[in-house]
Order: sequence, then structure tokens, then C-alpha cells
Amino acid sequence: MADTCGQVLLGSGLTVLSHPLMYIKVLVQVGHEPLPPTLGRNMFGRQVYQLPGLFAYAKHIIKIDGKSGLFKGLTPRLCAGTIGTIVHSRVLQMVGSSQKAEDGSLQHVVNETTKEMIARSCATIVTHPFHVITLRCMVQFIGREVKYRSVDFFSVVFLIPFMCLSTHSGLIPRLLGDVLSLWICNMLAHFINTHAIDDSFFASMLTYPFVLVSNLVAVNNCGLAGGLPPYAAVYPNWLHCWSHLSREGNMSRGNSLFFRKLPAGKMYAIEQKRFF
Repeated sequence: MADTCGQVLLGSGLTVLSHPLMYIKVLVQVGHEPLPPTLGRNMFGRQVYQLPGLFAYAKHIIKIDGKSGLFKGLTPRLCAGTIGTIVHSRVLQMVGSSQKAEDGSLQHVVNETTKEMIARSCATIVTHPFHVITLRCMVQFIGREVKYRSVDFFSVVFLIPFMCLSTHSGLIPRLLGDVLSLWICNMLAHFINTHAIDDSFFASMLTYPFVLVSNLVAVNNCGLAGGLPPYAAVYPNWLHCWSHLSREGNMSRGNSLFFRKLPAGKMYAIEQKRFF
């Protein structure tokens, strides 16, 4: 119990610190570009049109909503983290010790990874409605809606059972991304047995499209401007979203918040604050 409490406190602290970063990343993922590109130079000295990075984007949000505006959606995200940690811990206890295998062997890695996959998946399923509400609180910045507000958060939570389909939007690609990332990291760590490369970074690169699609589907066609045309087409399911992003060459949109450049073949629409 003490270990779980410690994990909750540590996780909550990290969540608060990283929240502005996630907030800006989500806005970039849905295609919101409030600041026009500027002419600059890349690392090779060539002139290129660059997009605002993390700090420029943060200054823009502060200018409109103040410093507290960087923490929209923090409350449901903290709830998701707390509940997820508790569920993860309880499921690991229920799964119990795996079949005995020599430490460091492939069988041992498979056993431990399977246990972690079950625990992590259960936590993701239980907390996904909070994750969806977090994303929608953030995306409200685009259309200046107030459908999801901190003061109304607990009423929204009360309505979760009646919003089951809506608040589980994007769950499948998120689960697939989590599971693939876990197995890739653990298998690479086992077979490489060296710190020559960052296996978690490699895994995140491969599974980022699942994160992007999950977040976009979670806010798609939910009544917010950021989930409706022109920011997004209305997707029947996550596979259509994946296909559309792939055709448009946007599968890595929002993956980096530094050294962002103007997408090739895209035009910036000032009034709509996005690229076409």
C-alpha cells in the first residue's frame, strides 16, 4: 500500500510538471496552428519556413488564458493517473507470480511482459474515459467552448456510465499502441542487452501513430470545433482516421515540438489557423 501511495504521489507530481507539454502536443496533433510560419534557418544554414515551437506556443496560450491556461484538463488527468496506478498495482497482485523461469531468460521476459501487459491494459480501459475528458478539455481552446469545465468535472464523471461509447472513443488504437510499445521495449532490452541505443525511444517512434490516432478519434465529432471540419474529417472509426492521416502524410504530426518546419506541399490558412 505504501509503495502504491508513493507511486501515486510521484506520478501526480510528474503529471503536473509535464501537463503544459502534453497540452501543446495535443493542440498540434489536431492541427491547430495559431501562429503563422516564420522564415528561419535550419542546422545546415538553409532558409526554411519554421513553425512555432513549444515555448512560442506556450506564450501564445498564456497571452490568451494566462498561466493557468496551460493546465486545462489537469484534474481528469490526475484522476486517471491515480486510478490507473491503483488498478495496475491490484491487477499485478491478482496475476501473481508467473511460472518459474531463469532470470534473464527469454521465457522470464515473456512471462513478466505478459503480466505487465494485462495490468497496463486493465488500467488503460478503466481510466480511458478520464483520458478522453482530458483531451476534450484541451481541444476546447480552439473553438473557445466551455462544454468541459473544471467546476463541472464531477458532474461529467457522474455521466460517464451514460456516455460509455463516447468516452471510450480511441480506446482500441491506444491499447494497441501501449501493448506494442511494451513488447518492443522489453524484447529489445532482452536481445540487445546494451545501452548503445534507447529502446524506449525506438518503441515510441514506431507506436506514435497509434497515440496520434487515438487522441484524434477521442475528440472527433464530439461537438467541439477541434473535432469537426475543417480541423478534422468525421471518421466512422479509427481505421478511417489512420487511412486519412496516412494519405495526407500526417502520421507524425505533433511528434516533435522543437525545430518544426512547414509541411511540404501545405498552405497556411490564416483565418482557420491550420494547414491545407
